[in-house]
Amino acid sequence: MARILIVDDSPSQLMGIRRIVEKLGHDAITAEDGAAGVDAAKRELPDLVLMDVVMPNLNGFQATRSICRDEATRHIPVVLVTTKDQDTDRVWGMRQGAKAYITKPFTESDLAEVIAQLLPASA
Repeated sequence: MARILIVDDSPSQLMGIRRIVEKLGHDAITAEDGAAGVDAAKRELPDLVLMDVVMPNLNGFQATRSICRDEATRHIPVVLVTTKDQDTDRVWGMRQGAKAYITKPFTESDLAEVIAQLLPASA
């Protein structure tokens, strides 16, 4: 069982993703914006982060860059989960350090597959 941090400013998206994560047998930690997500990643050291992009305070690209460049959190894989579906967004997200990019709306199996690919075998 892994600990997965979900960062999204939409309560309905947060709840939906949390339901999928918990259905897969993992523990979910949540944060409502990028700044809170970075703080939670540093405090909780989750096994994986699912990060929205369009959020107040600190957007998902900025938060991903912060997590991926910080010595304490750089080992945590970040997956961008967003409505931004342009190739340039995907490229930019990966340049910030994201390990995967999922476009909303997504299927439960799409999310489950990415989670399984990125989690350490022991999680």
